[in-house]
Amino acid sequence: MKILIKNGRVVDPASGRDARGDIAIAAGRIVALGTVSADFTPNRTIDAGGLVVAPGLVDLAARLREPGHEHEGMLESEMAAAMAGGVTSLVCPPDTDPPLDEPGLVEMLKFRTRNLSHARLYPLGALTRGLKGEALTEMAELTEAGCVGFSQAEVACRDTLVLHRALQYASTFGYPVWLRPNDSWLGNGVAAKGPLATRMGLSGVPVIAETIALHTLFELVRDTRARVHLCRLSSAAGIELVRAAKAEGLPVTCDVSVNHLHLTDVDIGYFDAAMRLTPPLRQQRDRDAIRAALADGTIDALVSDHTPVDEDAKNLPFAEAEPGATGLELLLGLALKWGQDSGLPLVQTLATVTQRPVAVLGEALGSLGSSTGRIVEGGVADLCLFDPAAHWTVTPSALRSQGKHTPFAGYELPGKVTATLVGGHVAFEAGLG
Repeated sequence: MKILIKNGRVVDPASGRDARGDIAIAAGRIVALGTVSADFTPNRTIDAGGLVVAPGLVDLAARLREPGHEHEGMLESEMAAAMAGGVTSLVCPPDTDPPLDEPGLVEMLKFRTRNLSHARLYPLGALTRGLKGEALTEMAELTEAGCVGFSQAEVACRDTLVLHRALQYASTFGYPVWLRPNDSWLGNGVAAKGPLATRMGLSGVPVIAETIALHTLFELVRDTRARVHLCRLSSAAGIELVRAAKAEGLPVTCDVSVNHLHLTDVDIGYFDAAMRLTPPLRQQRDRDAIRAALADGTIDALVSDHTPVDEDAKNLPFAEAEPGATGLELLLGLALKWGQDSGLPLVQTLATVTQRPVAVLGEALGSLGSSTGRIVEGGVADLCLFDPAAHWTVTPSALRSQGKHTPFAGYELPGKVTATLVGGHVAFEAGLG
């Protein structure tokens, strides 16, 4: 289908473009940008007057819950949530059941995703078999099956020798390793260590659980030169260590979740299980440091950390509730809210969920690397159209995700997605002419 998108405000962080223009799409690719020839005959014309036409969002942390947790989310429901949120590319961690430690599992997941014709899926393979931290997986075979990197998800690798060998092997073949910095012995609490956790009688996770893990990882990176992506930083102290590591020239990148960009431990209130998250919400100084570091580029990308949780697992006492929250449909709105609060231009705000996540993925995107997360003539037509002036209220029951739990229930967010295109196909639309 040939599609003409007219009169939109085209915002592309990769090129710095922020101007009104038209986009012509044919055979799934952008064939004209800015001014479209009069002899282009579209099958459909979309009037984007008053709308922003942005690259499709790229989310580096989204659990789709298949295989093994279908009671909490199905590919169909979570991909529908991605489309409603304007997310056209997403990375899923390997902590499925069974974990993504065999090529067959990865191929099955990618096959199921392709049949849905929705967002592009980039799975992370398990770094160790069964995520047990004992024996390395067959990284070469998993890469051939479609994995873009290797991770332990939320399971810390306690054996430093195993982790060292994994980074040596990954460095030799250029495989990126994605790890959340968390000391396995110190990081088993349910809330951030501090006055609030003490007063509420909740087991605390100290900041040093993150910083000790970071120190260890940086020493291993210095020795192996492996490329490491640090997932979901949560503390001001951790951010300063990353800033120093980058200044030193270590090959590290990092991300932060929308939850930690906006919330603090006081939001737990009276043991609100919706605020039971991993890592736990920290103090205001940590949140302020995260907001500043995302703006100055120390933190490379903003992620939804989408983790659907069912009613039975969430409606429990705070310490017993399963951590996690739905986030795919909130990523754009929460990014825009942060950008507005910080006084940032729209192009800089959108970079944190488009251009900058693509830079983290790098060569793993293959042939799509030159056009994912950007709007470029000749590139794939993965686009998000949204109304920047429209505000909407987060209503859990209206979310398309199978997981209805979110700490942002009742929040009013800017930026309503009106259409999402993947490969030139309109995969979601709401109120378009």
